[in-house]
Amino acid sequence: MSSTPDIAFAPNVQEIVRSDPSQIPENFLIIRNEEEGKSNNTADTCHLSSEIPIVDLSLLSRGHKEELNKLDQACKEWGFFQVVNHGVATEVLQEMKDATAKFFELPLEEKNKIRMPSDDFQGYGQAYAASQGQTLDWSDALFLSVYPSHHRKLKFWPTSPEGFKDAIEAYSSGVKRVGDELLRSLSCTLGMEKDALLKLHQEVVQVLRVNYYPTCHMPDKVLGLSPHSDTGTITILMQEDNVTGLQIRKEGEWVPVKPIPNALVVNVGDVIEILSNGKYKSIEHRAVTTETKARISYASFLLPHLDVEVEPFDHIVEALGTRRYKKVKYGDYLGNSLKGKLKGKAHIETAKIGS
Repeated sequence: MSSTPDIAFAPNVQEIVRSDPSQIPENFLIIRNEEEGKSNNTADTCHLSSEIPIVDLSLLSRGHKEELNKLDQACKEWGFFQVVNHGVATEVLQEMKDATAKFFELPLEEKNKIRMPSDDFQGYGQAYAASQGQTLDWSDALFLSVYPSHHRKLKFWPTSPEGFKDAIEAYSSGVKRVGDELLRSLSCTLGMEKDALLKLHQEVVQVLRVNYYPTCHMPDKVLGLSPHSDTGTITILMQEDNVTGLQIRKEGEWVPVKPIPNALVVNVGDVIEILSNGKYKSIEHRAVTTETKARISYASFLLPHLDVEVEPFDHIVEALGTRRYKKVKYGDYLGNSLKGKLKGKAHIETAKIGS
């Protein structure tokens, strides 16, 4: 991956909470507009939460027609779904969670041994593109490039706790297999040969971002992660089993994505929206915090090679009768997204014809 633009760093949120749990620095305080301020506990959102699609990867991998139809509907109507029977061993998931929890319990000086430098995105910390008056997210992160393996910068891989590197390796390998299978299935639902999307990517780039969301004594005053859509192809996320923090925007409401034990959450990114000419749309999502429990999430972003040119597939454009998105070089699209804080679906607008 190419280096990021010059970046500044947010204060370490975990340390803020450790030193004074009642403190919320001003640059973390959000100004809720009317839409964001809507209650997330209405009957509507609870009802919608229970309707988030669940897809069985073991059936998808066998080309099960009904499950492929379910995947197609999930991508068209939600842009989000949960994957069960994905084949990543429960022990692998748990070892990743256990080792990560130990890492975030380490003293700050120990974690800062792999601190993210100003000219890279890998390492520990919370980078943000500096801008006047920018509201910061109530979270810290560990960011690593894992595939292809020659993109790895092992100096940023944690050496403590013991076994964390192995846990990251095993977990990321399992996610890679799940991602490849999902891309094959999405090729089918988009009316192409099974390996079409994998070939288009040249080599699938996989980046891991582990987010740590500390508790906050006034959780309605901050956001763990601001609303955005992902700039990649798909994102595969592991949640905590017992804390709900992820929310997706559906029908103007923020809908909580309740964890299913050992399931993986998948969302459509901007690349799929462009390739499918808007048939599948990337979904806006955010993370909220709680007063009583810290939360960790594990997001694996699957991206095309930076040199890949992304544009709508001809057969989809012909079927629709209109072309809605420009051709973009993925490295440029990604690079531009890193220049400012992601805000809603603002970045995908730059790829639309007429923008």
